Amino acid sequence: MTKKKEPFKKRAHYSLSQRTKMNCSSPVSTAVQWYTIMQCARINFYLIPAALLTTSTLLLDSLLLFCILRNSSLRQETRYLLLGNTFLADALFLLINLVKVSSNALDIEIPYICCQAIIFTTVTTFCSSVQTVTLMVIDTFAAVRWPLHYNKILPRSRIIKIIGFVWAFNALVSMVLLLVTELSNDSRPESLKVCVVLIALACVKQLQFVLQVYYNGWVVVCSVLVVYCYIRLYNVTKSSGIWSSRYSRARQTLLVHSLMLVMYFAPCLVFTVQLAKFDRLNKDVNVWLNTMNLTVLMLLPRACSPYLYGLRNRKIYDTVKLMLCRKCLKSNDTHSVQAHAS
Repeated sequence: MTKKKEPFKKRAHYSLSQRTKMNCSSPVSTAVQWYTIMQCARINFYLIPAALLTTSTLLLDSLLLFCILRNSSLRQETRYLLLGNTFLADALFLLINLVKVSSNALDIEIPYICCQAIIFTTVTTFCSSVQTVTLMVIDTFAAVRWPLHYNKILPRSRIIKIIGFVWAFNALVSMVLLLVTELSNDSRPESLKVCVVLIALACVKQLQFVLQVYYNGWVVVCSVLVVYCYIRLYNVTKSSGIWSSRYSRARQTLLVHSLMLVMYFAPCLVFTVQLAKFDRLNKDVNVWLNTMNLTVLMLLPRACSPYLYGLRNRKIYDTVKLMLCRKCLKSNDTHSVQAHAS
């Protein structure tokens, strides 16, 4: 009996020692280890709430974006252009994230080229949405601080150029990341067991320090800009009396924007910490943290954004309500005409 138990103990000891470190020797072997841990830990069940939340948010984002683009008065205002760009970036990110998480959980091997395209789109859309939210705060500050010169400082044409520059800059950074990872890999596999951005970037040791400085630097810059704008807005508007009431709309707006910005920036900080400690963290911890980041932390601000940024705005709410009422009236008219004809 003792002789039969020894191999089992050795195997158990071996598997335990293998689960202590996430040694990123190559993206292929790391992806296989990652998928094995996902299956053992039953992380696939997190796909169900993530899929439901993503689908509902995608529908609402598409509806709000359609209303902004369809209404000519909303298209002329810079704040609604920035808000529409946020909805667009969030919708694209949610769609790609749902495809990526679903394929990882359902044991669908992704072609290497498709995985590279997913990584490119994920990084571009995530950074674009975070930077656009920061631009929305700067736009509000400029409108309150310089109301007479606001149209000259930030006209519609300049905002469109700024939005285009944000997308082009983030796409360029994502392309450089892909080129560096492509040159750093010795072999190019046909397919990967899982497609995870963290694995693709962590396996390139030369990029880790640069990525940490880049992403943390952006978080710091955006946070400083937002805090500065909010402090200046308070100093400019405190004499008007809008802050006097404890439950005033100004206080609610400040609370909403602060909460949303924290939720937008938190996943980026979690990602950079994981990237820095990838080889030191336990394998299970790496997989759990990344799964929670993709299915919870990154979804929360994008699920709240249509309600707190979109439907909370009176113009957008009235536009959505008017559009839905018109559709209901048209459908009732068609039914009544058909009833009379029959």
